[in-house]
Amino acid sequence: MIERYTTPEMRKIWSAQNKTQRWLDVEIAVCQGLEHFDQLPKGTTDAIRSGASFNLDRIAELEKETQHDVMAFVKNVTEDLGAEGRFVHYGVTSYDIVDTALSMLLRDSLTQILGRAETLIHVLKVKARKHRETVMIGRTHGIHAEPITFGFKLATWLDEMNRNVQRLEQARASISVGKISGAVGTHANISPDVEQYVCSLLGLEAAPISTQIITRDRHAQVMSTLAILAASLERFATEIRNMARTEIREVQERFSQGQKGSSAMPHKRNPWNSETVTGLARVVRGNLIPMLESMATWHERDLTNSSVERVILPDTTTLCDWMLWKFTDILEGLVVFPENMLRNLQQMGGLVFSEQIMLALIKTGLSREEAYTVAQRNAAKSWEGEDFREAVSADPVVIERLTKEQLDHAFDMEYHLAQLTHTFETLGI
Repeated sequence: MIERYTTPEMRKIWSAQNKTQRWLDVEIAVCQGLEHFDQLPKGTTDAIRSGASFNLDRIAELEKETQHDVMAFVKNVTEDLGAEGRFVHYGVTSYDIVDTALSMLLRDSLTQILGRAETLIHVLKVKARKHRETVMIGRTHGIHAEPITFGFKLATWLDEMNRNVQRLEQARASISVGKISGAVGTHANISPDVEQYVCSLLGLEAAPISTQIITRDRHAQVMSTLAILAASLERFATEIRNMARTEIREVQERFSQGQKGSSAMPHKRNPWNSETVTGLARVVRGNLIPMLESMATWHERDLTNSSVERVILPDTTTLCDWMLWKFTDILEGLVVFPENMLRNLQQMGGLVFSEQIMLALIKTGLSREEAYTVAQRNAAKSWEGEDFREAVSADPVVIERLTKEQLDHAFDMEYHLAQLTHTFETLGI
């Protein structure tokens, strides 16, 4: 992933140095497992652990000869070891090392992403509480619907993020498995006991069964989870972009001293951070398809997944980590205009209370169709510019059936917000 969308934490996880160190961690754990079950001479693991090292430049040089990255790595590690070096990579296949290490990298990446998600959830709770009573118009199809509050809108985001955390935890559990089962997964040269022992040392579960690789439904689950997370962030960011439109202007991204919105138009204050989150979500979603396609391999494995995963797994986890960090920053600095929210709500002269008029008329004995017709014909006048309440108050059917107190109740904002306590308590806000 390019530097622009990379956090220091994720850069470290997916660095060539850390990835190769994970390979070495697995190799040493295998030696320890074999020694534990008396399959290697005592002291072998300590000798390897104290003497084993690698050099990325040397590995790259050796790979030109071997045309095999893991064999180049093993050759480099054993160059400075004595006789005990013959036990490095003993009885295992390359993907015992690579896949187990990859699971560790993905586990660590998801732990990092989960931390970011929890931080966003905290900020959402704080903002939702603050704006619980900040009244605004709810919109469906981009058109005024009925009143909500900005806190309620944020609460819907919080609920979605809670589910994202659950999915991330499930994906982390699913991918936290290793395999030390040999060339086709039959434990021909490495016993299941050694596999269990090694995986335990590395903080993983042993895959119940594997081929030459860990089956890729686990990796697809990780990618699907990240794609859903990215889509959630896109939903939130898109809402901010729409609310920041000049003619709506209910929120605005933080605009700092010296910031420029356009090279040509000095007045511009664009929701560019939210646009970036939206754009990157498309990349994450696009990466899901290759991972789903990598589930199908020839027989016990082929190499079609390898090149794909070298790109999309580091890139996607890195992007999601950055997107969570960025969106949390957007939300923390978000400028909210309650007065504009109220102005927009009142823009149509109470038109948004049409359902309450209809329901009030139904209670008097009108059929639903008749009541709908009365409310709609007065709503039509409001679309033409007339105040909805004035139009309703002058309607003969309304005059005949509704008292002033009933009209006041129909236009009461608090009626729409009365159940907010239930919603907020349910979400633990």
